[in-house]
Amino acid sequence: MHFSRFTHIAALAIAAAAAPSHAATVDWANWTSAGAQTVTGNAMDGSTNVGMTFTGNYSFTQLNNAGFNYWQSPATPYLSAAVSNAPANSDIIGLNSAGTFTITFSTPVVNPLIGLVSWNGANVTFGGGSDPQSYDIQYLSSGCGYWGCGTYANATTTSFTGSGELHGVIELQGTYSSITFTDSVTENWHGLTVGFEGVASTVPETGNLPLMLAGLGALAFALRRRAR
Repeated sequence: MHFSRFTHIAALAIAAAAAPSHAATVDWANWTSAGAQTVTGNAMDGSTNVGMTFTGNYSFTQLNNAGFNYWQSPATPYLSAAVSNAPANSDIIGLNSAGTFTITFSTPVVNPLIGLVSWNGANVTFGGGSDPQSYDIQYLSSGCGYWGCGTYANATTTSFTGSGELHGVIELQGTYSSITFTDSVTENWHGLTVGFEGVASTVPETGNLPLMLAGLGALAFALRRRAR
């Protein structure tokens, strides 16, 4: 075989090994304490404990798996080809007034997700103002939840409007240490929780290591042939 073909095969193998795989199971938040305009919690990604802090005006919270579980009543709007598990616990943060809200992670996370309960008429925009980040919203799922049925309207990569009783999950593609969004609607309440696919790391995933090693082996073989 020609050297350039070996090089191409090795490059494809290495690229495939380096590409992130889409997580089937989401690490959803456990919200544990609340204070004035602050709710704190955590989620475990394997052995990594990721702290989370929600900042902004809120109406109520359900903490430490206490209260009614809107995420499982039913779970259908929170499941998709990308997400295999709705939040198992009942933890939720309820909003009822317009404002700007920030979610901060103690460790940068990959592809954070936000679960939505009853975002009827909510006008939501991510970023802007003092937040210089670029957002890329992916609309993973929506459907009929505890309060009725709804979907996303006026959806862009940075904003959406809740049409009807929106229950669902959005994903912010990329790596984030914090998320900021503005909600311009005041109503009785609409709720959220947060999850993520994993923590940021430059180390290849364990399942990809054999593929990377195969790519490196092919490259080494090609180089030896060229030397001869």
